[in-house]
Amino acid sequence: MDPLEDPDGLAPASAQQLALAEHARFVDENLKRNYRANFIHGVLGMTGFRLIYAPTIIPAYLLLLTGSTAAVGLGAALLQLGATISPIASGSRIEHRSHILPYAIRVGSLMRLMILCLALSGWFLTGNLLLAATFVSFLLLGFFTGAQRVAFQMLMSKLIPIRQRGRLQGYRNFAGGLIAAVLAWAAGNYLIADKWLGNGYATTFLFAFLLTSAGLVVLKTMIREPAAPISRPQMPILQRVREFPILLQNRGFAAFLLVQCFSTMARVGAPFWTVYAGSRLGLDGALIGGLSFVFLGSDTVSNVIWGPLGDRFGFKLIYVLALVSSISGTVLLILGSTATPIYAAFILLGVGGSGWMLASTTMVLEFGSSEDTPMRLAFVTTAEGAIAAIGPILAGLLVAAYGFLPLFVIALTALLAAFLVLIVRVREPRNHAAP
Repeated sequence: MDPLEDPDGLAPASAQQLALAEHARFVDENLKRNYRANFIHGVLGMTGFRLIYAPTIIPAYLLLLTGSTAAVGLGAALLQLGATISPIASGSRIEHRSHILPYAIRVGSLMRLMILCLALSGWFLTGNLLLAATFVSFLLLGFFTGAQRVAFQMLMSKLIPIRQRGRLQGYRNFAGGLIAAVLAWAAGNYLIADKWLGNGYATTFLFAFLLTSAGLVVLKTMIREPAAPISRPQMPILQRVREFPILLQNRGFAAFLLVQCFSTMARVGAPFWTVYAGSRLGLDGALIGGLSFVFLGSDTVSNVIWGPLGDRFGFKLIYVLALVSSISGTVLLILGSTATPIYAAFILLGVGGSGWMLASTTMVLEFGSSEDTPMRLAFVTTAEGAIAAIGPILAGLLVAAYGFLPLFVIALTALLAAFLVLIVRVREPRNHAAP
C-alpha cells in the first residue's frame, strides 16, 4: 500500500507533508542518475520509434504492398485504434501503484515485440498473409504504444522536476532525432533502395527494434524510482471512467483537451504527406530518404529551442508557436508542386510536430492534482486515439475519391481552430492553480 493511501483516498495533512518531503528528497538525491537514464533511453527509443512513426517510411511501405491510399489510411487507423483502447486500462492499472517501472517495462517490451513482428513478416510472408500480419502488428503496436505512453509519462513526472522536463525532452529529442534523421536518410537511400537482406523495409524495422530494445534495457537497469507520495485507492475501471466528467471541471484542462482534439484532426493527414509528395515528385527510395531527413532533422534541431524555452516560459507558448509552424507548412504543401516548396513544407511540419509533441505531453502533467495525472494522460490519449483511428480511413477514402486538396484544407481548418481555442481558452497551467 502507498504511504498515503487510505480507504477514502486521502491522508492526514501531516502524513502528506512527510511523504511529499521524502519524495522530494529521493528525487533530488537520484536526479542525476535518473536524468541520465531517461536521456539515454529516450535517445535510443526516439531513434527507433521515429523510423516507424515518421510520416514517410510506413506510408510508403503500405503503398508498396497495396498500391492504395485507402490502405495507407487503414494502417494509420489501426495504429491509432490500438492506442485508443489501452490508455484508460493503463491509467487504471498504475494510478494506485507505489512503483510504475515494472509495468512500464512490460508494456514497453510488448510494444517492441510488435516492431520485430513487422520485420519478420516482411521477410518471411507474402501476399495477403503479409498484409494481414502487417495490419495486426500495427493494431497491437498501437495498443501497447497507448499503454506505454501513459506509464512512461507518469514515470517521468515522478522522477524529473517540472522545470527540468522541457530541457530533458528537448535535448533527448535533439540527440535521438539527429540519429533518426541520418538513419532515415540511409534507410531510404540504401536499405530500402538497395533491398538490404532481401527487404529494405524489414531491415529498417529490425534496426528500430534493436535500438528501442537497447533503450529499454538502460531504463530498467539505471532508474531509481521513489514510492508514490500520493495515490488513489484501486477501483474498477468502469467506475473510474464514470468519474471522467470530474476531470473536465478543470476548465483549463477541458479547453486543452479540445485543442488536442483539433490538433489530432489536423495530424490525420500526416500519412498522406509523403504520398502527396510522391505524386508530385515521383515516389522512390531517394525521395523517402530525403523527406525523412528534412522532416526529422528539422524536428530534431527545433527541440534544442523548444525544451529550454518551455522550461522558462511554460509550454503554452511552445504549443502556440508549433501550431503556427504547422499551419505554415500545410499552406506551403497545398501551394507547392515542385521540390523546393515541398521540402520546405516538410521542414515546417517537422518543427511544428516536435513542438506539438513536447508541449502537449508536458502540459497535460501540469493540470490539476498529481494523483489524477494517470487518468488525465489516459483521457487525453484516448480522445486523441479515437479521432486518429477514424480519421485516416476517412482521409484515405477522401483522397481516393477527390484527391489531396480537400484533406489538406480540412487539416488547415482544424489547425486554425486549435490555435484560436489555445489562445482564447487555455491559460498557462504552470502559473494558475486548478479552479
